[in-house]
Amino acid sequence: MRKNIDRIQRNEERKESLIDSLRLPKDICMGAMKVTMTGNREAWIENYRGLLEYTERQILLQGRTCQVCFEGTRLSIDYYTNEDMKISGCISCIRYI
Repeated sequence: MRKNIDRIQRNEERKESLIDSLRLPKDICMGAMKVTMTGNREAWIENYRGLLEYTERQILLQGRTCQVCFEGTRLSIDYYTNEDMKISGCISCIRYI
């Protein structure tokens, strides 16, 4: 099991190195989540896979390789599509899990 995890990590590192050397955008090539903040009041998220939890104090999103948790007060999802969403409220913390 550990060998499989190591092999996957090495493949991801090689892929990332190739993308870096070609100067291609990682969010498109690797499916990485892109989070853009405007102060602590708005966040735009691109390339998320799904919504795992949604409360006024916490929004948890699934990405390709990790989860992202937004914590704060009066959090709301202003809009979302299959590819992007906008979160607003008073964002106090963003954690990558």
